[in-house]
Amino acid sequence: MNVLEFTTLVGIVSAAAGFLGALTGLGGGVVITPALVLLLGVDLHYAIGATLVSVIATSSGAASAYVREGFSNIRIGMFLEIATTVGAVCGAHAAAKISPGALGIVFGVVLMYSSWLSIRRRPAPHPDAPPDPLATRLRLDGAYPTPQGLKPYKVSGVKTGFSLMFVAGTLSGLLGIGSGAVKVIAMDQAMRLPFKVSTTTSNFMIGVTAAASAGVYWSRGYIDPGLTMPVVLGVLAGSVLGARQLAEASSRILRWVFAAVVGALAIEMIYNGLTGKL
Repeated sequence: MNVLEFTTLVGIVSAAAGFLGALTGLGGGVVITPALVLLLGVDLHYAIGATLVSVIATSSGAASAYVREGFSNIRIGMFLEIATTVGAVCGAHAAAKISPGALGIVFGVVLMYSSWLSIRRRPAPHPDAPPDPLATRLRLDGAYPTPQGLKPYKVSGVKTGFSLMFVAGTLSGLLGIGSGAVKVIAMDQAMRLPFKVSTTTSNFMIGVTAAASAGVYWSRGYIDPGLTMPVVLGVLAGSVLGARQLAEASSRILRWVFAAVVGALAIEMIYNGLTGKL
């Protein structure tokens, strides 16, 4: 295909990824990176570089709407971003020393685990369980809008969530996925946040995480402007559209969409990593 056809195809794929990323908190990178590699034959390191820049666009497009509507918990996002930023820089430095095949396998395993966790039934919190003292001290508890009005929620497992955010940041720098998948799981499963709060706070955070690791990829020459431009424009358009649909979307459906897309891409990435096709 010629340059125009390739650019158009990249833009369409990126718009679809941005739409899904805004709805689920994935940041779009979890779809764009394997799509560029598996469908269009882009080198994995260049795909990661373009995806990291697009993740910043996704966060910019969706996060502002979520903050305005009251879904995102800003205090949680800023607190957890300390861990993810440090992890992102570490992961970006490590990525240059790992082969594309090994990166693909790691990518697939992480996505497969995230897919399983997203649909696993989580235990209900004990009604008499004491509040997390760290959450109380940092004033992390909040409320989010529902058709019936604001619904308050309590935050738990702050230390566990903070530790998982370092892992999420490392994976962001290593795989270029914005680490939205792991962030959503950490906030949803470990910190017991409502799913919509988890996804929207993830979108608020991923831009900072991606920016930390994108600088390392830029310095190593892995960000190609010709590839990055259609990816960024497509993701930005898709993320804005996805943000407008979130309020009416069902949390149960979002979980299953999350699991189906991530699971399919995980299998494909593991297969190609094992067979040396990356």
